[in-house]
Amino acid sequence: MLKSLDLRPFKGTALVNALPRPSIGSNDPTEAVRAILSRVKNEGDSAIHALTVEFDKVDLDSFRIGRDAMEQAYERIDSRLRDALEAAKYSVVRVHEEELKSLGDHELIDNFGMKITYRTKPVYRAGCYVPGGIARYPSSVIMTATIAKVAGVKEVVLCVPPQADGSVDDATLAAAHICDVDYVFCIGGAQAIGAMAYGTESVPKVDVIVGPGNVYVSIAKREVSQLVGVPSSFAGPSEVVVVADESVPPSWSALDLAVQAEHGPNGLAWLITWSEEYALAVEKELEEYLQTALRKEQITSTLEAQGYIALVRDRSQALEISNLIAPEHLELLYHDANQDLDLVDSAGAVFIGPYGTAAYGDYVAGPSHVLPTFGTARFASVLGVSDFRKRMHFIEVTRDAVEQISWAAEELATAEGLQAHGDAIRVRCDEGNLDET
Repeated sequence: MLKSLDLRPFKGTALVNALPRPSIGSNDPTEAVRAILSRVKNEGDSAIHALTVEFDKVDLDSFRIGRDAMEQAYERIDSRLRDALEAAKYSVVRVHEEELKSLGDHELIDNFGMKITYRTKPVYRAGCYVPGGIARYPSSVIMTATIAKVAGVKEVVLCVPPQADGSVDDATLAAAHICDVDYVFCIGGAQAIGAMAYGTESVPKVDVIVGPGNVYVSIAKREVSQLVGVPSSFAGPSEVVVVADESVPPSWSALDLAVQAEHGPNGLAWLITWSEEYALAVEKELEEYLQTALRKEQITSTLEAQGYIALVRDRSQALEISNLIAPEHLELLYHDANQDLDLVDSAGAVFIGPYGTAAYGDYVAGPSHVLPTFGTARFASVLGVSDFRKRMHFIEVTRDAVEQISWAAEELATAEGLQAHGDAIRVRCDEGNLDET
């Protein structure tokens, strides 16, 4: 099931060339996504209705789910699940309130007499996409909407695909209630992204769109990124790289490969180890687990397509390979793993030590589980409050600045042939002191 790679002999460029390239599937759906977005942009709610019938096989009279329905779902769910959702939200709030503090207003510098101040402001309305349909992900509501609210966003719009009966499950609606979501719409896929980006008769236009999704959803976000804010990460099918050795039971590593693979197609799962015996033991444990796994089909399809066991020389080479993969989740399941953190350059979230399963990150660790996939961890980051806030610099130009640095600005304007630029600066030099006395 898992493809075996012996990477011990490879170094440098040869190692890069030896790694299999990740794939988002055999067919590129970009043109199909563009067609969906065009329909939503031009036809609004009527396109949403038709596309929901076509793709989700349900005919809805209304996409909107009211606040009363969210509250009723909250009351219906089991009290233990309710407490778990509240605990997850609490953890997310704690982490992101601390992050928000680091974005506070502050004066950066007095630069040639110009006072530069850094401030951030929240966007007004954010759109959160949460996968649904076959599965349900109330945790993704918490990992997106909560962060938006902590960031100061006034209104949060949530889109969730309908279930087979046209409804949204109670756990997801309860999470929306807990997170104080303002609007919930029973819309899925690329059409949901289009509805939030363009706005329709029912769905308000948003300023930022976040959240995980399948390849169609991820490509749709990329396509509308010129209209709305979209984090630079490609938050697509789930990925994990597990780096482990005999200090961790092989069943633990096997389960952690299954954890991300069970999300479904086009995911990625790697085991990297420097022990041949351990690699064989993990594969055996994984095969045994699959005999009784509830999501055997999803796990098997992911592992057969993009599941690997890589044998390496040592920990250093293991992390070199992980950096080249740039996975969504990286698990360092061995003792003293914290000694290797400086070797980690590219990963969405890193879980340290034998107990560090990414499953904690999916639910209760606190940082968002909306993470960069498909190699975008090379340049992109976990979803955070900064994704919902605009960074601005306030520049106060004093008379002292005019006297100190105008000559350089004039010189550069002349070099670029931009007369008005130079004249705008020159009049401030020549026409007296307007400062209040």
